[in-house]
Amino acid sequence: QVQLVESGGGLVQAGGSLRLSCAASGRTFNPYAMGWFRQAPGKERRFVSAITWSGSNTYYADSQSGRFTISRDNAKNTVYLQMNSLQLEDTAVYYCAAKSRTWGTLLYDSGYDSWGQGTQVTVSS
Repeated sequence: QVQLVESGGGLVQAGGSLRLSCAASGRTFNPYAMGWFRQAPGKERRFVSAITWSGSNTYYADSQSGRFTISRDNAKNTVYLQMNSLQLEDTAVYYCAAKSRTWGTLLYDSGYDSWGQGTQVTVSS
């Protein structure tokens, strides 16, 4: 079983930056990809970004492209999300997810097997 623990969330002013981390553990941790999703109050959980674990292919939602950067450290079993130029609409709970299957979507939460508890990101004006 895979355990995912997010950290790095917090309160930041608009225009500021945060770096989220997601540390993975578990004997079976060997993902095809890792992803970040977010859920704003009253809204569905939505895709933010993903990275393949071996090839380092990266994917971003249109609204984050150019502002967010996903990266990973295989030796530490950790994936990061660097968020710059944060906007009020980036306020959400951010979730890390692991995808073990090589098939299926990267862009929807149904494609992922394991989830973290989430970390709150609040952007203030």
